[in-house]
Amino acid sequence: MSLSQQYREALLNDVIPFWQQHSVDTQYGGFLTCLDRQGRVFDTDKFVWLQARQVWTFAMLYNRLEQRPDWLATAVHGAEFLKKHGRSADGSWYFSLTREGRPLVQPYNIFSDCFATMAFGQLSLATGSDEQAQLAATTFRHILARRHQTKGQWNKAVAGTRPLKNFALPMILCNLALEIEHLLDKPLVEQTIDECIHEVMDVFYDPASGLIRENVTPDGKGSDSFEGRLLNPGHAIEAMWFIMDLAVRRNDRALLDRAVTITLDTLQYAWDEPFGGILYFMDAGGHPPQQLEWDQKLWWVHAETLISLLKGYQLTGNPACWAWFERVHAYTWSHFPDPGHGEWFGYLNRRGEVLLPLKGGKWKGCYHVPRALFQCWQTLGKIEQVALPR
Repeated sequence: MSLSQQYREALLNDVIPFWQQHSVDTQYGGFLTCLDRQGRVFDTDKFVWLQARQVWTFAMLYNRLEQRPDWLATAVHGAEFLKKHGRSADGSWYFSLTREGRPLVQPYNIFSDCFATMAFGQLSLATGSDEQAQLAATTFRHILARRHQTKGQWNKAVAGTRPLKNFALPMILCNLALEIEHLLDKPLVEQTIDECIHEVMDVFYDPASGLIRENVTPDGKGSDSFEGRLLNPGHAIEAMWFIMDLAVRRNDRALLDRAVTITLDTLQYAWDEPFGGILYFMDAGGHPPQQLEWDQKLWWVHAETLISLLKGYQLTGNPACWAWFERVHAYTWSHFPDPGHGEWFGYLNRRGEVLLPLKGGKWKGCYHVPRALFQCWQTLGKIEQVALPR
């Protein structure tokens, strides 16, 4: 079996069937994402961003791979639940709901809005629904309006004492602008892309270390604090394949090469030499991180790294990308998949042992694994058409 076939088989015959079989809530709508190793439900709370991510996943596969009616039906099933229950009166998207759809946690988290935008934007391509398209475009503009105060009234930090801005939103917007550009005016798309490239590659990038900082001051400076020293290698590497896509769009080889360099530098810094795998959080000053889970090995970090390395190799031919891909691929496939029951484990301890035997929960759903399998399958197919490195 070729590498591209390995990723294809895992996507179509393992991961997607797991979610179709176990997560669809036929009683109340939407998806049940808190699933144990066997796919049994262990909690019925519904997290809006995971609902939206699953809608996007099935709509994306329908649009980009095969127009299977069951995939479209799954996406529509989740979207109807979100449309009915997901938003507060001001149009913001709640963080979590009960199984029936009653709001549990206020819309403090702007990433619920980001993934709702992705979900309805992708689904509108499949259905041609003006209502879905308008919902995506309206939510996107709502994100732009609150991006400088993302938590609004729910921000627990005291204003003005140590103001910091976070990397995650400009990272997401790099990808989100492309996801729904068919619904936006071209000037808004290009302006958003310009601003996000600048933020990611100039503001959050620290040339002294060659790494992406997770938090900086409003004027782009470092902060000698827990938050200011925080590194999230998975975020940085994921962002680099978004930047690679933008570099291809703009035919910007210099930007592409910078994204590949940052990917490789981040991976070199964050690879856990004693045990293998990529560390979850690090402190830029070498101090003990504030996050107690800093040394865990997470599914999404490794999945996103595989995408970035393959894109980097396919687009530039940089042999270091392929060497690192082989190393990360070997670690990932020997630790995260669970062939006996389907899908991937999400959380390993530093030694690579399964820490939580769940397949979905509050943070893990039907998104990173299938997206990575699809992206890697497609990119490996392009590489294999030329020839795999020896």
